[in-house]
Amino acid sequence: MTWTIPLTDVVLTEDDVQAVMTCLESGWLTMGPRVRAFEEAFAEYAGTPHAVAVSSGTSALHLSLLAAGVGPGDEVIVPSLTFVAGAAAVRYVGATPVLCDIVSAAHPLIDVDDVARRLTPRTRAVVAVHFFGYAAAIEQLRALCDEHGLALIEDAAQAIGARSESGALTGTIGDLGCFSFFSKKQLSLGEGGMVTTADEALAARIRSLRSHAMTSGTWDRHRGHAESYDVVDFGYNFRLDEPRAALGLSRLPRLEGDLERRRRHVRAYRSELAGVAGLAMPFDDEAVERSSHFAFVILLPDRARRDALRSALAVHGVQTTWYPALSALTAYLDESATPIAAEVSGRHCALPLSAGMSDEQRTQVVAAVRAALA
Repeated sequence: MTWTIPLTDVVLTEDDVQAVMTCLESGWLTMGPRVRAFEEAFAEYAGTPHAVAVSSGTSALHLSLLAAGVGPGDEVIVPSLTFVAGAAAVRYVGATPVLCDIVSAAHPLIDVDDVARRLTPRTRAVVAVHFFGYAAAIEQLRALCDEHGLALIEDAAQAIGARSESGALTGTIGDLGCFSFFSKKQLSLGEGGMVTTADEALAARIRSLRSHAMTSGTWDRHRGHAESYDVVDFGYNFRLDEPRAALGLSRLPRLEGDLERRRRHVRAYRSELAGVAGLAMPFDDEAVERSSHFAFVILLPDRARRDALRSALAVHGVQTTWYPALSALTAYLDESATPIAAEVSGRHCALPLSAGMSDEQRTQVVAAVRAALA
């Protein structure tokens, strides 16, 4: 289907295109100097000592769990309302994902109290997901994890640039922060990810594991800094390539401006849809100002009316989406019940949102929603 107003959009500037073309013309495409420069720029943006570029947000989660020492026999708590990558990464390392619930429909983020209820002697880590671009209660989770000696991993795949209630940027409170540069994300490179940490040893382990645990890389040997290499661990091929790093270097300086444009659309959406019968909006105005707005989410009374709204919007060429609770997926049906996540999963709908979205497009979406719910 060709959408008149897509869920999100990627707009590349001439500078973006030229940055990638310059990289291609250089003849060096695998992990090299641009990747390192992108890591340094990202670390400066996030205000963190270390940033390690990897091939995806999923590989960021995978390597973070390994670096945190999670393995077979361990349990890792993951919220049920999230994308499946977090729970899958737990299984990649041989551990068991334990699904926890979210706070409420008005605040659909990981519930710290439910995390505490699900702790067992086997619990080794918590994956705190900052969902829809909104920061979870990361300071409370940090205190809980410190109390019980657990690793805290932030899944900020949807929340680059978001801030917690204390003003901290996502990815800077946990032991490790995981970011995604997938096409739908606020900083889109098509694919790619980043791990942030203040721990030098954790950063070094992730740098090693992302490239087969080799003691030197191709770029080192190309420059004559090493003749050969040793392999010191069981590693992976989770490298980021140079063209994507070049694109990241070009787009990162514009990120804050892009986030503010998203925020402006969200403010307008909330104003223009306020008072519409049968429609509610999660989060409050203060949270909106701290969010980096991966998605603009509305809530309908039930699944039937949510699905009817989506069908009506599709007739007008308006693309929407929603996230199933992990507990409803075939591979996770045996996991513990999370009733609030299940309810919100069936009621929520994400409307189109991007930095390049026009006021006219947003107005058309609002009109279509109002007409469908009238």
